[in-house]
Amino acid sequence: MILTFESEINRPQAEVAALMADPRHNKEWMEDLVHYEPISGEPGAPGSTARLTFKNGSRKMMFTSTVVARDLPDAMHSTLESPMVTIYTTATFSALSPTVTRYVFEQDFRFHGALNAVLGTLAKGAMAAQQRRHMERFKHFAESS
Repeated sequence: MILTFESEINRPQAEVAALMADPRHNKEWMEDLVHYEPISGEPGAPGSTARLTFKNGSRKMMFTSTVVARDLPDAMHSTLESPMVTIYTTATFSALSPTVTRYVFEQDFRFHGALNAVLGTLAKGAMAAQQRRHMERFKHFAESS
């Protein structure tokens, strides 16, 4: 299952990409992120890993995040892994003007096992709504930083 989201941000491309690439800012726009713990490497650098804990209501989800590639200011690639799913993410940034950036975020969900695939399909609407909120909050964060 692939989800793709797009936003125009009133900020130069290099600045938007730098804000997205720095994991210290994640809690500013991921309202459901309750814990970020670096595991290895320099946070945000290619090959670095971190443990992320998200809370949605009473439910907690833990992921191991790996930065796969970082080609700033144009793109970033990472994975989020849990026992239920591996999510391959791609963030791309393109300048629409010197002060406006198009930010496209794609998530490719690969569920582990038939039951998780069914549950993931049923939760697609909720996952899309959550990512839309993240995009809106990141846009607000980037434009007000």
